[in-house]
Amino acid sequence: MTNLLTPFEYDYMLKAILVSGLIGGVCAFLSCFITLKGWSLMGDALSHAVVPGVSLAWLLGLPFSLGAFVAGILAAVTMGWIKKKSGLREDAVIGVVFTSWFALGLLLLSLYPSNLNLKTIIFGNILAISDPDILQVLIISGISILVLAVKWRDLLLYCFDEAHARALGIDTRFLHFLLLALLSATAVAALQTVGACLVVAMLVTPGATAYLLTDCFGKMLIIATLTGAACGVIGAYASYFINGSTGGCIVVLQTLVFLAALVFAPKHGLLATRRLRRLATRTA
Repeated sequence: MTNLLTPFEYDYMLKAILVSGLIGGVCAFLSCFITLKGWSLMGDALSHAVVPGVSLAWLLGLPFSLGAFVAGILAAVTMGWIKKKSGLREDAVIGVVFTSWFALGLLLLSLYPSNLNLKTIIFGNILAISDPDILQVLIISGISILVLAVKWRDLLLYCFDEAHARALGIDTRFLHFLLLALLSATAVAALQTVGACLVVAMLVTPGATAYLLTDCFGKMLIIATLTGAACGVIGAYASYFINGSTGGCIVVLQTLVFLAALVFAPKHGLLATRRLRRLATRTA
């Protein structure tokens, strides 16, 4: 029993567990809107696009979060501009932009060696998070949750049916960029936890899991947030005992929960679907 409490004796583990839970919850809350909107690839793109922003911020002596956030917004605007001018499908535009920006970030890091650890940017290092970084995460998370809490009804309508939202007089262009800004800010906050490669999992998996478990969006928000926060806390805690990547533990745990929902969800799970097919066959 004493061994199970060992992680709580170390300040770095306490910080890692608490911050992982916070980031997991915030990402999960936002993931419901991303899942409904079908922006999974957009989350992947923005999480990779922040890398050159981090590099430039270091070169200019600016906060890394500012550089990453600006890079994310610029990448999103670039995607929109290319899609409008070229007529290409959105997935092709996203693929071109996020790989290009990610490559630019790697190039800058190689041309201008710094104390930035490429592995940390790509895979995260929550165990080494500093107090200023924690404050940054708290501010970003607080603002994101506040905005989502205030605008969640408009964002829900926009994500579910943009044309209907526009017909009701809602400024969908503003909501589009608001959602992009929230996505970029959350990606920046999660960068320290799981890195650029795994941010997309935290921004998609909890929402996808909750989507399988309920048809009510309000319940979906609660289920996703609780799942994301719990996986963040438990994943960080478990990483101490297995001596593994904290981000990897969190994302693998989220994936296991998703797989469980995929199989056992009472209405949309594989077992429930198979049961309904059998009943339909017998009835016919």
